[in-house]
Amino acid sequence: MNDSSWGAPPSAGLRGPGRQGTSPGYGWEVPTSSAGPAHEVGGAAQTRPMPTVPHAGGDSGEAADRDRGAARLSGPLFRDEREPQPGPRQPDGRRPTPPDPAPDPASADGAPGTGQGKKSAGRNLRAAIGVGIGLGVIILASLFIYKPVFVGVVAVAVVVGLWELTSRLTERKDIRVPLVPLAVGGVAMVVAGYVRGAQGAVVAVALTALAVLVWRMTEPPDNYLRDVTAGVFAAFYVPFLATFVALMLDTDDGPWRVLTFLLLTVVSDTGAYAVGWRFGKHPLAPRISPGKTREGLLGAVAFAMVAGALCMQYLIDDGVWWQGLLLGLAAAVSATLGDLGESMIKRDLGIKDMGKLLPGHGGIMDRLDSLLPTAPVVWLLLVIFVGGG
Repeated sequence: MNDSSWGAPPSAGLRGPGRQGTSPGYGWEVPTSSAGPAHEVGGAAQTRPMPTVPHAGGDSGEAADRDRGAARLSGPLFRDEREPQPGPRQPDGRRPTPPDPAPDPASADGAPGTGQGKKSAGRNLRAAIGVGIGLGVIILASLFIYKPVFVGVVAVAVVVGLWELTSRLTERKDIRVPLVPLAVGGVAMVVAGYVRGAQGAVVAVALTALAVLVWRMTEPPDNYLRDVTAGVFAAFYVPFLATFVALMLDTDDGPWRVLTFLLLTVVSDTGAYAVGWRFGKHPLAPRISPGKTREGLLGAVAFAMVAGALCMQYLIDDGVWWQGLLLGLAAAVSATLGDLGESMIKRDLGIKDMGKLLPGHGGIMDRLDSLLPTAPVVWLLLVIFVGGG
């Protein structure tokens, strides 16, 4: 790019020879004259703005530029740059350095970020471990002592998860999802899946969607489509996916299938967290969840495949270890996708956790995020490998 593209040609009506100097607002020399501004009288339009270099003299240079009618930068050079905002100057003429931006609240899930300094787990590990052990005791006791009690535990988790999700939608997006038909229909889905199998679950899903449509009719029609769409989404996202846990339970070796499903998901999350925290350097999906790394995903796959081989060999009737490798791989991928999916929801809502019910974990939905999409995957592969039981 040559200089003539920014200024006027020599024969375009410039003033005659006179005292020349340097324009105080720029870093290049422009012929000036005391009799008037050194620019084209005809006012030829410039095709691009010329960026400016601040003068060492501070604001006086800017005032001189305005007086001489010099071209100034009217906006950012690139779309992703922010236009500098005016602000107070320091005594030496420089603007104060802006403070570092606050950390993104949605980036704390998964492995820690890549910031400098000592690595931190990002949560209260002591509380998280204690809550995890307590939940494990409740789940295992209900699973192997009396299966209907475990179905009740799943139903309670579904209702609480729906309450958290709909509450955050109302708070952050003003989306008013009817909770009552969702909660009743969610419990019906889980119970129908355990008692009547897949056909009963499908009927319960259809009736729940219909109930959401009718229930919302009792309110004004404004945003009706938005609210019922979110309601149907919530019905499929939480209780429908949880119904596959009840379908796994309704088999001869149901408790062992459910235990395998839980172990694969927990081991996958643990492997991703441990490996990502220790070795994670390459972000997996920085726009969705900056804390998750490719190394963490590899850790999740490795841990889950080992756990799957052991579970299929020793816990599942007629299971073979190589089937467990495939089962673990699929579970690790689905658990990761489920975690990223909820991270997308939380990022859209501008929140870090769905709730605060579980210390060190967040809310119920923050624990169900990887379990829910993994349930149908494990159920389907177990049916393919060893039958429906």
